[in-house]
Amino acid sequence: MAAWGPAGCGDGGDGGERRRDLRPAEEYRAVTAEEWQEFLSHFERRKLALGECGRAYGTDCIHEHVCVRCPVLIVALDEKLRLEEIRDNLKDRIAEAEREKWFGEVEGLSTSLAAAEDEIAQIEAQQEKKQSPIFLGLPTLSQLTARNSEATE
Repeated sequence: MAAWGPAGCGDGGDGGERRRDLRPAEEYRAVTAEEWQEFLSHFERRKLALGECGRAYGTDCIHEHVCVRCPVLIVALDEKLRLEEIRDNLKDRIAEAEREKWFGEVEGLSTSLAAAEDEIAQIEAQQEKKQSPIFLGLPTLSQLTARNSEATE
């Protein structure tokens, strides 16, 4: 097992030199202005109407920008009303698709509806958790008096 280096960085005490020596030298070159701008714009493109996309840098959207279905969508708590509007619209669109017998559309919209309802439930759980008191494990008055009486005996 490698020894812990300075400041507990777990690099074997060599300050990361050995690890850097194993990496290709081109990984340690200076970043160009174009590369830096592309990196920054990645995060700008992750800002969405409902919150932010949590997908990793350099990865494409596998859901074809149907964000409400995506498990890496980070919904802002203050976007609950917008999400409820989306849910209600999905219900209306499902009813229309069923009426018109567009069964493929029903299936896709139902998947989005389930995801929207799940996101709403998560927001409600977070809001409830924020509003509920937190038990800190403080002793009751009877527990304190019992301790004091045991200590004086």
